[in-house]
Amino acid sequence: MDGQEQHNKTRVVKIDSVEAWDFYVSQASNQRCPVVAHFTASWCMPSVAMNPCFEELASAYQNVLFLTVDVDEVKEIAKKLEVKAMPTFVIMRGGAVVDKLVGANPEEIKKRVDGFVQSTRVNVSVV
Repeated sequence: MDGQEQHNKTRVVKIDSVEAWDFYVSQASNQRCPVVAHFTASWCMPSVAMNPCFEELASAYQNVLFLTVDVDEVKEIAKKLEVKAMPTFVIMRGGAVVDKLVGANPEEIKKRVDGFVQSTRVNVSVV
């Protein structure tokens, strides 16, 4: 039961349409909330293996919006952001891509998200 409850409390939003993507990215942009998107595919084992790491990041960074996009379900978004391999992680601010990481590298994605969040905090405190 605990595992099921834990699963239901995910902070990662699954994107299933272009409209959902536009809505969440727009909302985050309006609230000056950074976005980290995980482009994945159910058949890609490295992508699937990154899910627990991505969930952990989402729990650690409460002020960041974490999205997951299955490239087979929402091809338009993957094409628009030039995602050609899975997994690909895209970090966005204000609706614009500021960083992209291709490949299953838990330490590198943690480092990049942390660095991005730290730089965002500095920018926010200066404003």
